Amino acid sequence: MNLAVNFPALLVTVPLIFVPVIPLLGLINRKICWYAAVLAITASFAMIMTILAKVSTEGPISYHLGNWAPPIGIEYRIDMLNAFVLAVISFISLVSLLFGKELVEKEVPEYKHPAFYSVFILFVVGMTGMTVTGDLFNVYVFLEITSLSGYALIATSKKRYAPMASFNYLVIGTLAATFIVLGIGYLYMVTGTLNMADLAERIKPLNGSSVVLTAYALILMGILIKMAVFPLHLWLPDAYTYSPSAVSAAMAATSTKVGAYVLIRLMFSVFDIEYHVGSVPITGIIIFFASLSIVMGSVIAIAQTNIKKMLAYSSVGQIGYILLAAAMVNAEALTGGVMHIFSHALMKGGLFFVVGLIVYNIGSERISDFAGIGRRMPFTAAAFTIFSLSIIGIPLTVGFVSKWYLVLGAISSGHWYAIGVILLSSLLTAIYFGKVIFVMYFKGGHDDHGHAPAAKLSEPMGMVIPMAFVAFLCIYFGIFATFPVELAAKAAEAVLGGVTWK
Repeated sequence: MNLAVNFPALLVTVPLIFVPVIPLLGLINRKICWYAAVLAITASFAMIMTILAKVSTEGPISYHLGNWAPPIGIEYRIDMLNAFVLAVISFISLVSLLFGKELVEKEVPEYKHPAFYSVFILFVVGMTGMTVTGDLFNVYVFLEITSLSGYALIATSKKRYAPMASFNYLVIGTLAATFIVLGIGYLYMVTGTLNMADLAERIKPLNGSSVVLTAYALILMGILIKMAVFPLHLWLPDAYTYSPSAVSAAMAATSTKVGAYVLIRLMFSVFDIEYHVGSVPITGIIIFFASLSIVMGSVIAIAQTNIKKMLAYSSVGQIGYILLAAAMVNAEALTGGVMHIFSHALMKGGLFFVVGLIVYNIGSERISDFAGIGRRMPFTAAAFTIFSLSIIGIPLTVGFVSKWYLVLGAISSGHWYAIGVILLSSLLTAIYFGKVIFVMYFKGGHDDHGHAPAAKLSEPMGMVIPMAFVAFLCIYFGIFATFPVELAAKAAEAVLGGVTWK
């Protein structure tokens, strides 16, 4: 029996097996739990990379659970788009675990460690399942798994307001999930199927149906809330600010990107191109909210004094780029959007790594308290600078590559104003990241008595190495961008099917 044939199912089930096992291991020794979690994510990552290589050379994979053929049975369908997203999810989740071991020990009560790692694995399983499934109701099921585990992870923090941040996220997340499941119900009511490929065929004769339009609007609203698109972002700042640093990094780098993936899949695999540009001006509405999110997220980030809240509002702006790419409906823009899923995962995950390490040392998230960090934590400050330059979009960084393709897409589709939005956002991003870099390198960092602090702060190699590796990737894929761009272009081509709106 060829085990690799079952990898589409095993990449979900293998980590899922570890979810109940990790708390049992914690009864023996709590320190074992981290190793078990790393093993689970590593196994999933290895399977995903094997699948990515196969899809890249042989084409999409269709896996029928229980050998029940779709649309009756549940199908796991993997093409270049979700293979690419799966690779991003598993890689960032693994690096977050490797980086966050010492942070978890400090920020999460010790008795919660087994539950923390168990729920973290469940969080990753939920995102993986959302991405791999070809069944729309399964998307909702895995979305709820992701959300419920996310609420729990936020609440594990020792911070006073963590339970309130978790509760706010639960309330808004439940509202979003309600919209999505209602929309799925309406689609099932008029089509009698939940398989995405089958839905795409059965929806075509229903073009203009009020039930289908209502279903689309409900699902779209739910996804936009989950993506934290402005002004539907209210859950995100507190969720990122009050959660443990390892959770902030993983959530910022992955969860909203999975939401973006689901949106792209809905737009182009369930509803065809003509539906968006012919029946109702959906793309125009999405472009408006994407532009609003890009600009307002950046503007609000400038006003923040807490570094985690600044990064949270930055994420609100950055997710707008992916939304904008999808709405422009052409190969160059969507290539840039898929690349931005990858590049933003590296950049924002890396930034939360840096912040976690700084807060680990100084115990403060106020930007003003970062004075002198450039001298006291040279490796960490250098990494922050690299991530900042990349997220601004400076050439020779991975952030520039995705923005370049977005600009090409805007030119190709005639959305010239989108170029202005991208340039304005880059300028605003330079302002708020420049403010932090200035404080790190050019403020004195003296204490209340006017004395200069100790020359160095702790930079444990177990934390510096993962952080430095991600920073290296931001530079490497900015210079040698051919490989990820080719994968992103194949993903865009597979989704668009050669159809472009100009």
